[in-house]
Amino acid sequence: MQYRPLGQSGLSVSELCLGTMTFGQQNSEREAFEQMDYACAQGINFLDTAEMYPVPTTADTQGRTEEIIGNWLQSRGGRERIVLATKAAGPAEMTRYLRPDVHFDRDNLRAAVTASLQRLKTDYIDLYQLHWPDRKTTYFGQLGYSHQPEQDGTPLLETLQVLAELVQEGLIRHIGLSNETPWGLMKCLQLAEQHGLPRVATVQNPYSLLNRSTELALSEALLREEVALMAYSPMAFGVLSGKYLNGARPEGSRLALFPHYQRYLSDKGQQATARYVELAHAHGLDPAQMALAFVTSRDFVGSNIIGATSMAQLQSNIESCQLRLSPALLEAIEAIHLDQPNPCP
Repeated sequence: MQYRPLGQSGLSVSELCLGTMTFGQQNSEREAFEQMDYACAQGINFLDTAEMYPVPTTADTQGRTEEIIGNWLQSRGGRERIVLATKAAGPAEMTRYLRPDVHFDRDNLRAAVTASLQRLKTDYIDLYQLHWPDRKTTYFGQLGYSHQPEQDGTPLLETLQVLAELVQEGLIRHIGLSNETPWGLMKCLQLAEQHGLPRVATVQNPYSLLNRSTELALSEALLREEVALMAYSPMAFGVLSGKYLNGARPEGSRLALFPHYQRYLSDKGQQATARYVELAHAHGLDPAQMALAFVTSRDFVGSNIIGATSMAQLQSNIESCQLRLSPALLEAIEAIHLDQPNPCP
């Protein structure tokens, strides 16, 4: 396992991060413990979660993932060896059950941090992220920005000032964004510099062979400003494994259980997936490992967030960090991308 700096935070994290959004729904506490034990034994020191997990989020299940991680930390000890990241949910129909009026203001963020700390059974959070913007913009696969300044939500300066208070109090150590745009990142960096506020260390956005939109503008900002990408959905909800091709829905798989997750199942996405799977097989590689190795190899990626519902999947995903893609294979990947760019943004 290799380790990388997490932006300018001073933290060193494993190139693979264990994502946990299945804990408490698809995975029991026992299974989650087994995953975290194994991941740590393989050198992973980075866990990512969120107050709204597991996903799909509901009022009945919300917070279970953090509770499971907290129980594991309490059981295993060694909190200082883990870089723990969680996220505060933004305003959305699906999160209205969390608090009366969800925004990134002082009352909401303080309530969210306090509840996460209690569930996680820890005194501090290493990386506290804003799960998606408080304003109306493009995220979760939306295309075409529609300017609606009347729906800007909490001003970014106010949000950063609240986060600064939480850092000063030792409740959180570093801050990150998620599902954010280049403008949002640069504005936060500008405000932090102007007002002496905590600097954004990370952006957690989707990035995979089916969605390389990060490369269009955000990657330059990440590299020039030394902000790390935490790449989520690197396997496009498992689609890039090839297991959903030709309409297949393996029993117990995520898309069999939650068929409304259609983001990576468009006709163009399936066509591109078939080509990537064929390419992997032609080079004697597992398609899932090839997809993960590609994401991990990018110079703007600080950590690649993997997730699994079985130990076999987890073991295979972690083994991907041993894979180095040849120049010829990277050239072939680029040829597919240029022919079918970003079919599932």
